[in-house]
Amino acid sequence: MPTPDLLLIHPLLGKTDDCAGYLVEGSHEGEALQHLINSPRLSEFNPRHPWLIPVAALAENPGLNQRIVPLFIAANKIGEVEAGFRATKRVLGIAVSPRDKMPATGTWNYLVIGIGHAHTLPPYSLLGLASRTTVVATDIQTHGDHHWSQDNHCTLSTTEFLTKRTSAAGKADLTRLKLLKILSLIAADADTEALEAVLRQEPKLSYSLLRLVNSAANAPRAPISSFSQAINLLGRRQLQRWIQLLVYADPNNGQHPSPLLQKAAARGRLMEILSSRLSPAPELEYLNDAAFMIGSFSLLDVLLNMSISEVLQQLSLPEPVSLALASHQGGLGQLLKLISAADVRDFSAAADALAALPFSGVDYVDAQLEALSWAEKINPPAEDAS
Repeated sequence: MPTPDLLLIHPLLGKTDDCAGYLVEGSHEGEALQHLINSPRLSEFNPRHPWLIPVAALAENPGLNQRIVPLFIAANKIGEVEAGFRATKRVLGIAVSPRDKMPATGTWNYLVIGIGHAHTLPPYSLLGLASRTTVVATDIQTHGDHHWSQDNHCTLSTTEFLTKRTSAAGKADLTRLKLLKILSLIAADADTEALEAVLRQEPKLSYSLLRLVNSAANAPRAPISSFSQAINLLGRRQLQRWIQLLVYADPNNGQHPSPLLQKAAARGRLMEILSSRLSPAPELEYLNDAAFMIGSFSLLDVLLNMSISEVLQQLSLPEPVSLALASHQGGLGQLLKLISAADVRDFSAAADALAALPFSGVDYVDAQLEALSWAEKINPPAEDAS
C-alpha cells in the first residue's frame, strides 16, 4: 500500500509551556512536504521558532528558509548531504533511536529523542548534551513525562500529553463549572444579557475574556474594555468563539501560557477551515461556527476531567455536533478523528481518516499552517510594565 501524502505539523512546547517550535512528520515524498517548504505562510510564524523537517525532502532544495532545520535520522545519515549542509553552516538536527550511538556534545544543534529512550541514558547524559545542543523530547504521553523532560534538560517537547485526562480525582474548579453554564447558554443561543449576567458573577472570567479578545490573534484597533463593547465591535458570533476558548485560559488571570488553550484554538480553527470542504455538507445553519465549536469543545473532557458524555449531558448541542464529539460520526466527526489522531502522532490512524475525507494532503498542510499561525498569536497582552 503506498504511503499517503500526509504531513503532520506538531507544535513543540518550550520551558514555560509556550509554543517554541514545530516538528514535521509524515511522507517524505509527494506534494505536501514540498508545498510546506515553499509556503509563504511560514513567514507568519515567530521567526525564532525552528521547524524541524526530515532531511530526505530537503537535499535538493538549497534555497531553504533559514528557520527550517534539516533533521537527519541517525540510522540513515547521508554523508554528502550532511557535508553539503555543514558547508553552508546551516543549523542541523538529528533524531536518535535506542539502537543509535548518542552523538558527541555540540556536533548537532538539535537532538530529537523519545522520552522512553531518554529515561535509559546514564545520569547527566542529557545535561552534558544540553550544554551545546537543544534537546527535543518526543512521545510525551503523560504529564509526568512532561515534568520529567523539563527537569532533565529537554528544552522542547511534543504535546501528546495535552490530550490525556489525568487520573487525579478532586472537586471541579468552580469557575470552570460556572463557565460550563456560559457554554450551555451559548449552545442554547441565549441573549446577551443572560451571558453578561453570568460573567458579572465571576469578575476574573470577565478579566480573562477581555485579555483574550485583545490578543494578537484578534488585534482590535483599540483595546476592548467591556463585554458590551466586545459585542458591538466583534459581533455576537465572534465573541462566542472567544468565550468557548475562555474555559481553557489560565485560571490565574492569564499570567501564564495555556498550551491547552492553544491546542483547542488550533483544533477549532482547523475544523472551521476544513468543514467547508466536506461533501455532502453537514446540515447545520452555521456550519463554520459548529465546526469551530466541535474543535474547541473536543478537549473539555481533558480540562474538566470528565468523560465527553458527561460533558455533553450538560450542554444542549445540535445532534451533528454531539455525534461528532461523542463518537466521531458524520463528516465533522471524521474531521475530528483526523485531527485527534494527528495530535497524538498516530500517523496510521490519521492517514486512514484523511483517506475518507474529500481533500488532499496539500489542502491539509495549508489548513494546519493557517490554524497554527492563528493559534500561535493567542497570547493575552502582557501587563503594562508601568
